Amino acid sequence: MTTSRPQHHMPVNGREDVVARLERENAQLRHAVASHATVDQAIGVLLAEHRIEPAAGFDVLREVSQHTNIKLHMVAEAVIESALREEPLPQPVDQELQAALQRHSDTGSSRHHPG
Repeated sequence: MTTSRPQHHMPVNGREDVVARLERENAQLRHAVASHATVDQAIGVLLAEHRIEPAAGFDVLREVSQHTNIKLHMVAEAVIESALREEPLPQPVDQELQAALQRHSDTGSSRHHPG
């Protein structure tokens, strides 16, 4: 014996809304993944150029972002571009980056310079 359950069809407008919402979420997730990869690459640049630890690299980028009021992924992009082109960073970013690196090298100087 089979019982048929009534099928609930979503109105076309409802489907379109769901599809639009899912497409927006998908785009947001793609952007987040790309931003995360950019930040990771910039941390790698800082590790290689300034011999800081990975956790400090993220903190440095975050501090530069906060002090310059520039989004984190944009600061990361600037760090990467500067390294690739071997050109200086824009002045406010460079100034804040140097200050943040100094703060982090002061706190971890015993780890970075074995004596």
